[in-house]
Order: sequence, then structure tokens, then C-alpha cells
Amino acid sequence: MQARQLAVADAFEFTPRSFPDSRGLFVAPFQEDAFVKAVGHPLRVAQTNHSVSRRGTIRGVHFADTPPGQSKYVYCPRGALLDVIIDIRVGSPTFGKHEAVRLDAKSYNAVYLAEGLGHAFIALEDDTAMSYLCSTGYNPGAERGLNPLDAALDLPWPSDIEPILSEKDGAAPTLDQARADGILPVYDDCAAHYAKLRAQST
Repeated sequence: MQARQLAVADAFEFTPRSFPDSRGLFVAPFQEDAFVKAVGHPLRVAQTNHSVSRRGTIRGVHFADTPPGQSKYVYCPRGALLDVIIDIRVGSPTFGKHEAVRLDAKSYNAVYLAEGLGHAFIALEDDTAMSYLCSTGYNPGAERGLNPLDAALDLPWPSDIEPILSEKDGAAPTLDQARADGILPVYDDCAAHYAKLRAQST
């Protein structure tokens, strides 16, 4: 499995080998050894999520209060999507930056985003499935969001696809509003949390 550090700090892309034959295909989208080598600590999995979306559906931008936050390991077992990771950690050297990675059921590549990073995606095909491993379970009191169409974020949504948003995502605050309200993660808090995870694995 190949690992690549993304432009957003503490986010990675993983690309596994696929083994097709006359019966079909075998692939391992998550491999712990490659993950630990790249990230520096194991991934604790508290919950797995699976969504199915029609073309144009945008889910996000989502994040959680950190610590403990929620890291995610995301891949696409059916269809295709554009996955976007945004650094919304106040004080981060890459604050405001984002990177988009196409995930699909041909390469079975995956992305990992550490706690405190923002996450969103758009389905590029109908019936697109997204699966992800989460380090913590669902905690509605700690769930946060930003409007994915906020001009300040300047996210690379395809211009030829009409976006479909939930009411909740459409009503989410802008980046500036969230920062003014003090709900964005703080980079120093996140970095301390990452260091604790690495220390626990040694």
C-alpha cells in the first residue's frame, strides 16, 4: 500500500494494490501496518459509517469538538466521489487550506484526516457509496459543521453538477462566523492530542 502526505497537515491518502481475476476482485482498503508507518499511531475504530448518495449530493463540511474529536478513514466502495479535507484548526500552519482527492471503486484509494480537520464530499455518480472508519462514536453534542458553499472556503465543487445539500448543511455557519463564535478547533489542542496518541502507541 502506498501512502502520501496531503497538502493539509495531518491528512494522508492511501492507495492499496488490487487483485483482479476471473471471479472478480480482492482489495484491502485499510492496512494497519501502512497506516501506522505513515501516521505514527494505530487507528482506534469506535464506529463505522456508510452512506449512499445521488449525484451532486454534498455532505459536510463536518467536524467535531477536539479533543477528543473524530478522525476518519474514508474510501468509496461503489461509484465515485470528490473528497475534500479542509484545515480549520485555528493557529495551524495550513489553516484555510484544502485538498481534494477523487475516491472511487476502481482504485479503492482512501483518505485519512486527523481530529480537528474539516471533511466534505460530493457524489460524482448516482448510487455512490462512501464508507468510513471513525475513531470515536457519534456524539451529537460535539458535532459541528460549516457551509460547504461558503465562498471563503473556495472548495472545488464541479461547476457542471448542481449541488444538493441537507437543510442542516445549508444552514451551517461560514468559516468566519464559526471562528468568531469560537467553535473551530484550536491547532495546539489538536497537536497535543496527536502527540498523546503517538505516545500511547510506543
